[in-house]
Amino acid sequence: MAFFEKEKNWVKKSSKKIDIPPNIWAKCKNCGKIIFKKSLEENFKVCPKCGHHLSLTPNERIDLLLDKNSFKEINKNIAPKNPLNFKNPHNYTERLKLEQKKTKNFDAAATGTGTLNNRKVAIGITDSRFIMGSMGSVVGEKITRIVELAQKERLPLIIISGSGGGARMQEGMFSLMQMAKTSAAISNFQKTGGLFISILTNPTMAGVLASFASLGDIIIAEPKALIGFTGPRVIKQTIHQDLPDGFQRSEFLLEHGQIDMVVHRKELKKTLNSIFDILLINT
Repeated sequence: MAFFEKEKNWVKKSSKKIDIPPNIWAKCKNCGKIIFKKSLEENFKVCPKCGHHLSLTPNERIDLLLDKNSFKEINKNIAPKNPLNFKNPHNYTERLKLEQKKTKNFDAAATGTGTLNNRKVAIGITDSRFIMGSMGSVVGEKITRIVELAQKERLPLIIISGSGGGARMQEGMFSLMQMAKTSAAISNFQKTGGLFISILTNPTMAGVLASFASLGDIIIAEPKALIGFTGPRVIKQTIHQDLPDGFQRSEFLLEHGQIDMVVHRKELKKTLNSIFDILLINT
């Protein structure tokens, strides 16, 4: 009997429902490919299809760069307030509570000390999950304090920036003041011979880039990170001109001398260790 003449009972439908565990897949925001989450995490949250570097939490950054269990967080419990009683379009106090619940952190920065290949370093990380990593009074204060600690203890300083929000408008001048404060702290640190390595991730924009993020002795960016003061869409609408290919991406900035290196995430710890070995040979 021909195959197509047989009774079509050879495919049996199972009545048993297959339970698929939740949150086992992730979607790349760049290429749209669906990726097995475990594979993504094993690849440092870099898309294996297109190489896009997805965002990391501060804890994931710490695990990536520092020796296991070496990180000691400082100033963890500094919490923001609502000095302007900002309510429009949303109540700032309530927004802060929602962000704190979501991220399990008081604000958009984590700071502390740890070791990188047994060398003690001071480190600060901005958290893009918390109001886009924008810099309010708490972020500015925590960054300033970690810079001052690095100066006091003569430690190399690493700050990893991921801020798409710049200065936080809900705090007005209290936020804008942090640009000058963090910049002054970096300047004092560098005048005493301190080494500051600034790492820019996607995106690093506006007030954060215009202050401490652009003041590194060495500036490293992750591949294809968006880096600039104002986004390319706004610039294009303002000047009514087409922008160059790759404008404000890491590779464009490297080509034009605005940063020093573009480093893949999996090579970052090794690169930092090499920099320290060369520049801190006598310390």
